[in-house]
Amino acid sequence: MEPDQLLALDRAHVWHPYASATEPLPVLPVTSAHGTRLVLADGRELVDGMSSWWAAIHGYGNPALLATLHEQADRMAHVMFGGLTHEPAVALSELLVRITPAGLSRVFLSDSGSVAVEVALKMALQHWRGRGQERSLFVTVRGGYHGDTTGAMSVTDPVNGMHSLFAGWLPQQVFAARPRPRFDEQCTDADLDEIAGLLRAHAARAAAVVVEPIVQGAGGMWFYAPDFLRRLRALCDEHDVLLIADEIATGFGRTGRLFACEHAGVVPDVMCVGKALTGGVMSLAATLCTDEVATSVSNAPGGAFMHGPTFMGNPLATAVARAGVELLLSRDWAGEVAGIEAHLRDALSPLATLPGVADVRVLGAIGVVELREPVDMRAVQPRFVEHGAWLRPFGRLVYTMPPFVSTPDDLATITSAMTAVVSDIAR
Repeated sequence: MEPDQLLALDRAHVWHPYASATEPLPVLPVTSAHGTRLVLADGRELVDGMSSWWAAIHGYGNPALLATLHEQADRMAHVMFGGLTHEPAVALSELLVRITPAGLSRVFLSDSGSVAVEVALKMALQHWRGRGQERSLFVTVRGGYHGDTTGAMSVTDPVNGMHSLFAGWLPQQVFAARPRPRFDEQCTDADLDEIAGLLRAHAARAAAVVVEPIVQGAGGMWFYAPDFLRRLRALCDEHDVLLIADEIATGFGRTGRLFACEHAGVVPDVMCVGKALTGGVMSLAATLCTDEVATSVSNAPGGAFMHGPTFMGNPLATAVARAGVELLLSRDWAGEVAGIEAHLRDALSPLATLPGVADVRVLGAIGVVELREPVDMRAVQPRFVEHGAWLRPFGRLVYTMPPFVSTPDDLATITSAMTAVVSDIAR
C-alpha cells in the first residue's frame, strides 16, 4: 500500500489513542523496525526514545525473541486457559514468582496493564469478602496513572489523569496529595499525615492502597522517596489494609532496580506487571499476590476468583515473555540502565537553567524535562522527527524512556533532539 493511500485510509477509518477522530494529529507510517530504529515509509530512520510506550526494552527484531515466537507458533498459538494449562504459562509464572519480591507466590495472567489493575482491585474486594468483610473503597495518591478501564480510571488522578470527562460515572475513591519528597530527599512524618488520616477515617471500608512505586508515570512522571513507600507499607500493616503496587511501567529494570519496590525494600500484597514483560513483542500482563490474598479470595462466596480473559495465558505471549525476561537477566541490565542514567543526567541537566523549564529529573532509564507551559504536540512532534528521534511528549512533559540496548550514539540523538526543541520553546 502506498503511503498516501495508507494515510488516507487511516484518517478515514482508524481511531488512534488519545486522539480526535475528526481532527487527529498527524501520524507517521512505519514500515519496519530494527534494533533501536523505526523505519518510516519515506526511508527515514528514527531513534526510538520511547521504547514503544516503555515496553521494547530489548529493541526491535531481537533474534532470540522472534525465534521463540516462531517455535511456539509452530506448536500452539493459543488454547483456552480454563481447564487447560501449558508449559509457557507455567514456566513464566514460576519465573515471575522467583524474581519478584519474596512473598508474591500466585500469578494471574491477563491481556494488558489496565486489565492487570482491574484484576488487582477485584482481588482486593474478594479478599475482604473471603474474610467476612465488605470493603469496597480504594485509597491512593494524586499524580498516579493506572490505566484506561473503569476501575483503573477510578484510582487514577482525577484531574491530571486524562479521565476527568468520566468523573461522574466512575466509582468514587479517596485521594491523598502526591508524595512530596523527591527520590533523593528525606521523608518526614508530616509527609504521611494526610494518607494516614484517610486510612483512619475509612478503616472500615478501605480495601487497599494503590500506588505506582517510586515513579508515577503518565500522571506526571514524578519520582518520590523510597522512604515514603516504606512508611506507606507500615501504615497499611497498621490499619490492616492491602498494598497494591502497580509496577506496569516501572518493572523489569526501568528505575535501576528490577522492580521499583526494591528501592524501598517492601513487598506489596498485590503487584501488577506488564509493558516490558514481553519486551514489547506481544500484549501480556500479570497480577501477582501473596498466599494470604489468594486464600482469602478462594474463601469468598463462590470459592473462585471471578475473572477470566479469553486470551489469558496465551502460549505465544507467555513463551515470548519468558524468553524476554530470561534475556534481560542474562545481560548486565543494571549496567546498561546505569549508563543510560548517566548520559541522560549529563545531557539534560543543563536545560534546568532555561526560564521555561520547571524541572529536570532522571532516574534509571527515564529522563524528564518538565516545562512551565503545556507542549503543543502538533508543533513539536515534527521537530523531534527532524532531529532523527521519536519522542512523544504529553502535557508539560518532554521525556524519554529509551530501550536498554540504546548505544551512546542513540542516546546522543535522543538528548540532542530534546535539547534543541526544549531550548527553542523554553527560552
